Order: sequence, then C-alpha cells, then structure tokens
Amino acid sequence: MDKDKGTSFNKRLEHWQIVALCLMVCDVISIHLSYFLALWLRFDCVYSHIPKQYLLSYIFFIFPYAICSVILFWFFRMYRGMWRYASYNELLRTFAGSMTAAVLHAVLITAFFVRMPLSYYIWGGGTQLVLLLIPRFSFRLLLFYRSVRAKQDETAGRVMIIGAGQAGQLLLRDIQTSDSIHDRVVCIIDDNPNKWNRIIEGVPIVGGRDDILSAVEKYHVTKIYLAIPSASAEDKKEILGICSETDCKLMQLPGMYQLIQGQVSVSAMKDVAIEDLLGREPIKTDMTEVFNFIHGKTVLVTGGGGSIGSELCRQIAAHDPKRLIIFDIYENNAYAIQLELRKKFPELKLETLIGSVRDSRRLMDVFTEYRPQIVYHAAAHKHVPLMEDSPNEAIKNNAIGTYKTAYAAMLNGCERFVLISTDKAVNPTNIMGASKRLCEMIVQSFDAKIKAGRASEIPQLFTHVGEENADPDGTGEVFRSVKTEFVAVRFGNVLGSNGSVIPIFKKQIEDGGPVTVTHPDIIRYFMTVSEAVSLVMQAGTYAKGGEIFVLDMGSPVKIDTLARNLIKLSGFRPDVDIKIVYSGLRPGEKLYEEKLMAEEGLRRTDNELIHIGCPIPFDTDRFLEEMDALMSAAYSNAKDIRARVAEMVPTYHPANPEVTIVKDARYVALV
Repeated sequence: MDKDKGTSFNKRLEHWQIVALCLMVCDVISIHLSYFLALWLRFDCVYSHIPKQYLLSYIFFIFPYAICSVILFWFFRMYRGMWRYASYNELLRTFAGSMTAAVLHAVLITAFFVRMPLSYYIWGGGTQLVLLLIPRFSFRLLLFYRSVRAKQDETAGRVMIIGAGQAGQLLLRDIQTSDSIHDRVVCIIDDNPNKWNRIIEGVPIVGGRDDILSAVEKYHVTKIYLAIPSASAEDKKEILGICSETDCKLMQLPGMYQLIQGQVSVSAMKDVAIEDLLGREPIKTDMTEVFNFIHGKTVLVTGGGGSIGSELCRQIAAHDPKRLIIFDIYENNAYAIQLELRKKFPELKLETLIGSVRDSRRLMDVFTEYRPQIVYHAAAHKHVPLMEDSPNEAIKNNAIGTYKTAYAAMLNGCERFVLISTDKAVNPTNIMGASKRLCEMIVQSFDAKIKAGRASEIPQLFTHVGEENADPDGTGEVFRSVKTEFVAVRFGNVLGSNGSVIPIFKKQIEDGGPVTVTHPDIIRYFMTVSEAVSLVMQAGTYAKGGEIFVLDMGSPVKIDTLARNLIKLSGFRPDVDIKIVYSGLRPGEKLYEEKLMAEEGLRRTDNELIHIGCPIPFDTDRFLEEMDALMSAAYSNAKDIRARVAEMVPTYHPANPEVTIVKDARYVALV
C-alpha cells in the first residue's frame, strides 16, 4: 500500500506540465514587475516620490492578484498551448486573458484599497500584456532564428514557390518555421500583377509565370514548389512546361483537398508526374450511376490481371457487387490483384479463375456456373510490333477470343457486355488495330442480331466440334430469351500501362539512356488508367446496345515532347545527360492515331467528355459467316491472314510497302 502511494507520488510530470509551471512562475513575476514599473514611471522613476498609500496598496494587493490571475489564465487555456507553434490564436487568448485580469485589477484595487492614478492602470495593463507575451513567443522566435541561420547554409535548398495565395502562404510558413526543413524560400511567383514587388513573410513576389526562368537564374533556385491547387490542367501544363526548362526539382500540392483539410505542408507535396504535363482536365464521372449499375450484380472481368483489367476490378470492388470474377490467362497478375482486393475489401465475394478467352469450353463452364450479369472484356494482345510478327495470334486472341466470350455471355443471361477497344482500331495500319476493329464489328453484329430477334443466326465457332454445341436439340429455345446489350469503349494510350511508352522510357532513363523515340513527329492521345476505367464503367450505364463510346481526350501529345519532359522530371537534361535516339517507325505504326473513322459521326452523352460514334453500316450476315473461315485460317497459321482480315475490315490499310490494296464497294482485297 505504502509502496503504491510512493510510486504515485513520484510519478514524473509530463513535459507540458513542467512548461506550464515555469510559465506560471514567470507570469507571477511579470505581474509584480509590470504594475511596479507603472507606479514607478508615474512618479518620474523616483522610488522615494511614490506616496505611501499607493505603495502599500500595491504591496498588499499585488500577490493575491497575481495568484488569481494565474487561475484566470488557466481557464483561458494559456498554459496548454504548444508554444513552438504559437500563432494568432495563442496571441488572442493571451490578449483576452491579460485584459480581463487588468480590468479586474482596476476594479478590485479601487474597491478595496485606494483609487490609483489613471496611468497606473493603463501602463500596468499594457506592460503586463507585453511581459506575458515575451516568454510565450520567445521560444518560437528562437526556433525561427535558428531555422533562418540553418537555411542560410550554402548546402540548403533554395526554393521558389509558385502561387501567392492561401496555399502558397501556408507552404511558406511551414518551410520557415520547421526546424527539420533546411530549405529556404528565396522568391515567389504569382500571375496577379497586384502582388508583384510585394513581400510575404520577408520573401519577395518577383513576377508572373513569364518571369520564372529569369528568377531561377537570379535567385539561384534549386527547387520549385507549385502551390496552386485550383489551377486548371491547361494552366498547370503551361507553368510546369516552363519549369521543366530549368534544372530545378519540381514538386506540387496534389489538389484542393489538402488546402481544405489544412494539409498544406512540404510533406504533402508530391513529385510532378508526367500526366500533369498533358494539359487536360481529368474525367469526372457520376459514380452514383455506376454504383446503381454495379451494386448487387455478378461482374466478370476478362484480362482482370492487366493494367486496365486490374483497375476495373478495384473500382468494381468499391461499388458493392454481388460477386466479382477475375478471369485471366496469366496467373501472376491475377494472384497479385486477388491479394490486393482481399486485403482492401475483406467482405467482397471474389473468384479468381485462370483460363483463356480462346477456350470456348472453359468459357462456357465459367458462364454456366457463375452467370455473370455484366462482363468487361479487357483480355487482348496489345503490343503492335509483336502482333505484326505474330498476326495469327492477334486474330486468335483478340477477335476469336472476343467472339467466343461474347457468345458465352449471350447464351448465359448476361445483361451487358462491354468491350475494351482502342483508337488503333480507327483506320488501322497494323494487325493489332485491325483485330480490335474486328472486335468492334463482332459486338455490333451480335447486338444487331439480338435486337432483330435473330440471335439463333449467330454462328457458333467450334474448335472442338460436337463437344460444345449451344443448341444440341436444334429447337432454338436457348436463343429466345437472349437480351444481352453489346457495346464498345474506345480510347487512346494509357499512362503507365503494360503497353505504354512511359515504363519503357523510365527504364531507359534509369539505365542512363539512350531514350528511343520512333519518330520526332509521332503523336498519341493519352489518359490515365483511372480515367480509362471510369469511362468504361460509365459506358456500361449509358449503353443501349451497339454503341462505340469515344472519349474526348483533348489535344494529342508528341511522344518526343513526352520523352523530353520525362527526362527533365527525372533530373536530367535531354540530349546532354540522356540522349534521345530516333529509331524509325515500327512495323504497322502510324504517326498519329484517330479517335473516329471519317464515316462515323458523334452523339453527345450526359458526360460532355464522352461521345457515341454512330456505327458504320456493314453486311453483318456476310461478316459473321466469314468469321468461321477467319478462325480456321488463324488456327492454321495462314500466311495470308492479313489479306483475309483486309477483306472483312474495309478500313484496314496494312503499313507494308510490298502490299497493294484494291478497294471495291464494301470490301478490301490484297493482291
């Protein structure tokens, strides 16, 4: 018992409690000193001139008043602040507490002792406030002085902040007051002329974006922080484009969220990513519509382990499906996304299945067992040069795989089938693009047949004849309840995906170069993975069947410019530190990609960045009949597979100087 008491009695005080006790002692001394100085000053700084009645009143009143003031200050929370971060709020509390105590001093000493000279009350209260503030803010001033001294070190970073608004000021204050940050802000840039030649926290605002390069040179800037979270994508692109001409390290505040949440600090800054230089506002989708569409349904994603497929799985999992099925041929990727989703969504009913979209028996088993209501078909070969070397594989996997998956979906009650397509399907010059155009024509043909009530006329492609007949009794009953809606979503290159140039460029930069660009004038449309997936999911909510959804991706980007910006963002100089080599266009590669064929028109949707391409008419009956022959040719590894594809895809123009294309009214033949 006695031991427990001793332990409790000897319990160490917290650090803030020790600081509070020290402040209380300082306050008692400050109160005594302030009112004595007021009395001493009133009588010409001569102690013997102070009348006895005033002196005795001060002596008998001041200590009880000091104790009562300390108690009052406690209720004003003047002893619980973190004074190393003392700011406007602490100043207000100290002012309010001191003035309240001064008023009580004047009332009580007059009521119980004697009416003191007026200057005693004024000078006493004012001096008391000053003496109370000195110990509270001196610690912060000391830290600030030490920080400034540290930042004057030649090794410290010299920072330019772009943006003199609220975010810029908060960032500046964080850099100046933090004892763990040894950078020094030397200048500020802002496009508002009214702010030019003015000073914030001792730092000059030197001009607008046109003055960035000259200011970097004049102030020897080594780091640039962009602190304009409300800037448009176009403005951000232009500013970062100017900054990338320097050798400075670039960082930026991610967005308005950090400003609203009060998270504006150096730790909240992020590196400038290559997508920040695209100059396009991110796509905004109404996720409420997507939630209502996905909620409570069984969803299948083919190619679910790929860059697009895995992001689809992440967003679908977040919208509370009844069940999510990942279907992929590559088990490593499928396993990786399975682990991620099980950790993030432990309640998700998840199935991860290995299989190929070429295998109709495996597809039939999966669709029969799980009966998915929504299918996102992302499985495909996407690498243009590789497919040029293996054209039959492009047809087997992309076209025939899409056909078999769509057929299985149609027979097993699927409500919506969404094909992931590409802008390379527009006037294709390579077999990969042509195979994706075949995929679009497949889903359009399926949709047309179903809408016409003629689903039974869609041929079933057999690789194992007799083992997978969808209508074994020949009655056609299985086709009478088919209501699947088929749509396609077409977009450009996805930043950071497996087929993107960005990972290739980054690896080349890591290896010290050179960075290989096929042609100095080659251009491409770009979007982020999350944007692409948002579009795909939005397409599922807008679909009525047969549409090709097209994203307005803004202005195309020169790959050469992209490579140079990526080198600069990595801290190197193009053609100096890292060489850029032009390797020439690869087989089947175009200088530019198109979003729509010339024959296709556009219709708007509720999302102004998503449009619908009007389908190009073609003979669906003949097309579907020729798919069987095309499959046989592909599985036979036919040498003339390009000629067969060109007969079925009138817009296919192989980029091969040895091939001559002859057109008729509906088809293209190779001679």
